[in-house]
Amino acid sequence: MGETDLHLDALNDLLTQRHSCRAFCSDPVPREQIEQIVTSATRVPSWCNAQPWQLTITSGTETDHFREALQRETQQASPNPDQPFPTRYSGVYQDRRRACGWALYKAVGVEKGDRTASAQQMMKNYTLFGAPHCAILSSPAELGPYGAMDCGGFVTAFALAAQALDVASIPQAAVAAYGPFLHRYFDIPDDRIVLCAISFGYPNKDHPANSFRTGRAALDDIVDWRE
Repeated sequence: MGETDLHLDALNDLLTQRHSCRAFCSDPVPREQIEQIVTSATRVPSWCNAQPWQLTITSGTETDHFREALQRETQQASPNPDQPFPTRYSGVYQDRRRACGWALYKAVGVEKGDRTASAQQMMKNYTLFGAPHCAILSSPAELGPYGAMDCGGFVTAFALAAQALDVASIPQAAVAAYGPFLHRYFDIPDDRIVLCAISFGYPNKDHPANSFRTGRAALDDIVDWRE
């Protein structure tokens, strides 16, 4: 096995180990490690090297205050994201979305048709799943979809760098649904688009919400080979 194979194996190990963590321990991640994660994530490509990502990262009591304020906001305001959410999920995309949802519900004991319990589980998004840290990610509005696409690569690299340090994470669109609140709370300029939050910390490995993994489509389902 060559050196290149070893590098690919290491990357595949990180990709396989990474999952969306939905229950965290309260122990904080050292500042030095957070800086390492962010520094690694900045190595991803971006159009014209624009590097549009900007983060606001909370720790300690700042995370707790934000968590509390976010939950209050969800009780008194309607979702209003900066970036339009998908208009719908259809076909195989709906199938994959449902499979993920039902796997989570099965893991945490939510029965099919129990809308109250499923709503309670969904609201855990706004507790940040108990994470000790949260990063709010934004991009310049003037860069539009290209800035958002660049930030998608940043999110992936952030999650993999975190996993390399045994730090779990979950990118959250649900938090970004309350765009005006996030702009006010964190003083994010109006000329930036809030894209998502990334809650992160050490995983609660014993929590049932972390006991399932999602599948991936086969290559022939996603690649149109032209030879």
